[in-house]
Amino acid sequence: MHIDLTGKVIIVTGAAQGIGAAAATAAAAVGAELVLVDQNGPALAASGLRGLHILGDLADPATPPRVIAEALSARGRIDGLVNAAGLTTRGGVLDGNVPDWNRLFSVNTRAPFFLMQGAITDMLARRAPGAIVNIQSMNAHCGTPELAMYAASKGALQTLTATVAHAHLADRIRVNGINLGWVATPGERHMQAQVLGKGDGWQDQAANALPLGRLVTADECARLALFLLSDASAPMTGVSMNLEQRVLGAPP
Repeated sequence: MHIDLTGKVIIVTGAAQGIGAAAATAAAAVGAELVLVDQNGPALAASGLRGLHILGDLADPATPPRVIAEALSARGRIDGLVNAAGLTTRGGVLDGNVPDWNRLFSVNTRAPFFLMQGAITDMLARRAPGAIVNIQSMNAHCGTPELAMYAASKGALQTLTATVAHAHLADRIRVNGINLGWVATPGERHMQAQVLGKGDGWQDQAANALPLGRLVTADECARLALFLLSDASAPMTGVSMNLEQRVLGAPP
């Protein structure tokens, strides 16, 4: 299967590290023109990714429209979008709080919605097809207790994926999602080792309990995102694919 994104303008959020960086690297390798969004300027510069760099905190409601405006000003159009930026702040039913809830939903749900709105508005104005990939989570089906608020934000994003796909199916604008399992991104390594206090050996301990003896990798997610961005996956739309080491609904 040949995937070619030559000349396609693709926005990737959370591009400085982890899933976003892997997706951007994969897209660049097949010819995409990148618009890279992150709030960490030094990390984005250090990533070595070439393209238009846009700095901004997606929790700020002004950031998504600014990203769209700067992308259009610099590149003239938007052909694809990967909503990879996300927060995994812990918060359960008994200890969740309003500030964390609001920030989780602002980054994980609101920002992707308005970035999709901006990208689709451009696609419709040009009567052009497009592809959007939302990086979701297996927790969208049912979150672990300490991830109740995070699961809610990703569940909302999964519903938006199907809804936006349905709304623009006839416009040849495809919207799909990846329900991602456990990946040892830099953010997750910090969360597990430092914030949750599990130390540097947490990944080996977690891997030993998994069928493949390892966690899912960012590159595996990036390959799937690349497929969903490309014409190779057409006419697939409104689909949320599980990328995890278990079959949903199977007995433990």
